[in-house]
Amino acid sequence: MKTRILLIDDECEFSSMLKGRLERAGYFEVCEENDELQALKTAREFGPDIILLDVMMPNLEGSEVAAKFRADRLLCNVPVLFLTSLVSGDDAPNGSYNSGGNTFLPKSLSIDKLIACIGQTVNESRRVPLAV
Repeated sequence: MKTRILLIDDECEFSSMLKGRLERAGYFEVCEENDELQALKTAREFGPDIILLDVMMPNLEGSEVAAKFRADRLLCNVPVLFLTSLVSGDDAPNGSYNSGGNTFLPKSLSIDKLIACIGQTVNESRRVPLAV
């Protein structure tokens, strides 16, 4: 069974490219959403195992979108990884940067490291008891 990824990013070219690369890896089914105002509706319809979320978008910041997921009883247990160009490889030598309980990944991260981070995060979330 493929891991279901919801990719939310207002940059259509980036999200389309990343969706293609993830799907070509063969492990993922990716739903792309380019309107952060529609993200909650799309997430509820798609039922992702993990969400890749851009930090900076025109109408809502990624943290505001993530707060909506965390407040939703159907989505509150879905892990969110933030994608950003504000974090560089120097900030995240192991592939990710953690701050305030959130994981931030540079948009420039190699596809192999991104796949590893997605796998690790999904596996960890499946071991945690669900919130009631």
